[in-house]
Amino acid sequence: MQRNQHKVSMDALVSLCKRRGFIFQSSEIYDGINGFWDYGPLGCELKRNIRDAWWRDIVHRRENIVGLDSSIIMHPKVWEASGHISSFADPMVDCKACRKRFRADMLCEEQGVKLIKTEKGFELPVGVKCSACGSKELTAPRAFNLMFKTFVGPVEEASSVAYLRPETAQGIFVQFANVLAVARQKIPFGIAQVGKAFRNEINPRNFTFRSREFEQMELEFFLKPGTDAEWHTYWVKERMGWYERIGLPAESLQQYVYGKDELAHYASACVDVMYDFPFGMQELEGIAARGDFDLSQHQKFSGKSLEYFDQETKEKFVPHVVEPSAGVDRIALAILCEAYREEWVPSGDTAGDVLEAEPGKPVPAGYELRTVLRFAPCMAPIKVAVFPLLKNKPELVAKGREVFDLLQKRWNCFWDVTGAIGRRYRRQDEIGTPYGVTIDFDTLTDNTVTLRDRDSMKQIRLAIAALPDYLSATLD
Repeated sequence: MQRNQHKVSMDALVSLCKRRGFIFQSSEIYDGINGFWDYGPLGCELKRNIRDAWWRDIVHRRENIVGLDSSIIMHPKVWEASGHISSFADPMVDCKACRKRFRADMLCEEQGVKLIKTEKGFELPVGVKCSACGSKELTAPRAFNLMFKTFVGPVEEASSVAYLRPETAQGIFVQFANVLAVARQKIPFGIAQVGKAFRNEINPRNFTFRSREFEQMELEFFLKPGTDAEWHTYWVKERMGWYERIGLPAESLQQYVYGKDELAHYASACVDVMYDFPFGMQELEGIAARGDFDLSQHQKFSGKSLEYFDQETKEKFVPHVVEPSAGVDRIALAILCEAYREEWVPSGDTAGDVLEAEPGKPVPAGYELRTVLRFAPCMAPIKVAVFPLLKNKPELVAKGREVFDLLQKRWNCFWDVTGAIGRRYRRQDEIGTPYGVTIDFDTLTDNTVTLRDRDSMKQIRLAIAALPDYLSATLD
């Protein structure tokens, strides 16, 4: 897929997402709640396509990876062992003038400086100011724990404190021994999980990019110590290839390789997969070689052995792990940004070249402006739309229903009988449907239909019986 040459306006994308039912502000009728989003009919289909594509690639096409679905609330000791209770915090500052609150490192980054790390915590560089009102009267950075706290049971007391998980990974680590016992796997092998996580972000922003409730797709790939670098390289390559297959071209992505001074104390390597959003290059996924830190910590805090016994070498060791951890919501936003196009197309959906619209320039003669989402077919929420030419002709509607039922057995399809055919095409273009099938009067005599391609807008006649095989070449 070719890179979108003009970055989408976030205002335009947010408007389309609401207008067409991809994403809504949570609790909108009560003026919303910051950092939380609801996915509408098309948005939940897009997210499902992302999850399914990831699961097929990570789990179903590999013999040595299995799945897990762990609980959102776990024993508080899990988060003590993982270090989240003591150190899962972001530096926060407040503006004394306007009382706005910011994440200190991001405030510094916006102003081209770096937050100063000291032995006691963090310090703002000289000259940093409030991005809302311009005041330099800011509080000193202080740690803010990102975990949502709750209580288990009827009494709110210290012994009943629990947390909503800030990541799905720890559920995998604490079930490592159980999965190993039942899955008939041996090192190297992986455990994959998709699920919700929660972080009480100081300053949610950039639409769904930084939210307080989000969905992760994480793999913990357990391996023999000493093979970390080999497997880390393997998974970076695998994950980059997957992003291209779902419609994010290589030129839209970058790899950010962590320097030694940026790595967590337990990590030997980490690479972030970055996407060029309208608001800058940002992380979609982190791929980290985490050593044996997580299993060793849970072994220490629980008192239960999490060692692996290698039957062939008769060695016993705590496995090391490589962790590719991706955000479903961020990937969905990247796919929407990449797919969004404003194009000049021949008026009346006639044959001719499709031109990428140039902002600020007039529409050429004989052309009109269309908005289209050029999803990779595997990501498109709706795969095929079926259009009887006229809704007041029962014979066309009945034949259209036959075609719809035939295709709906294999793909998610859309039935539309309202409005002029050109207007129906445009509606489907705007939600990214790859194909439109029109039933007209010729269909009644020769059992052929008009098949329209979203991207080129070219139309061909095709026998109804040949439709499934023809479409499966790109949709399956």
